[in-house]
Amino acid sequence: MGLMMERMSKEDKETMMDSMMEKFFADITPEEKEKMMAEMMPKMMEGMNMMDMMPKMMTGMMSGCCGEGSGEMQGMMGKMMQGGSGQDMPEMMFKMMPNCIEMMLPAIDVEKRGEAAAAILSAVVEKGSAGMTDEQRKSFRQTLDEALNPKT
Repeated sequence: MGLMMERMSKEDKETMMDSMMEKFFADITPEEKEKMMAEMMPKMMEGMNMMDMMPKMMTGMMSGCCGEGSGEMQGMMGKMMQGGSGQDMPEMMFKMMPNCIEMMLPAIDVEKRGEAAAAILSAVVEKGSAGMTDEQRKSFRQTLDEALNPKT
């Protein structure tokens, strides 16, 4: 098997992997997939810099559900996690995002944090209020204002 893999091109390996993944995960329950991922992730992430990898992964996953980019990561995640629909992805990301920000923001240089936070807040304000009535938008912004300016 090792010799065969050495002779294969990257494209052939990716094609083979896609085919194998589909067949492999066909009869595995979501619980089994979760357990498998928990066991495999540390091995897969060995030697990788998570500070570089995480933003790329998040962008890749979100690009597929927001109509931008190729969405390859979302497609791969969808195949691996076929216990839920593709529409579960935004909700899952929404739940993960505060924790990601909480973990990643302190790791950003102090001089760059304001810029990073402003970009995040701009996206929240712009995309979060999309499709809202004036009254809903006012309430939304009031909620954000309360979060940014807590009363002591």
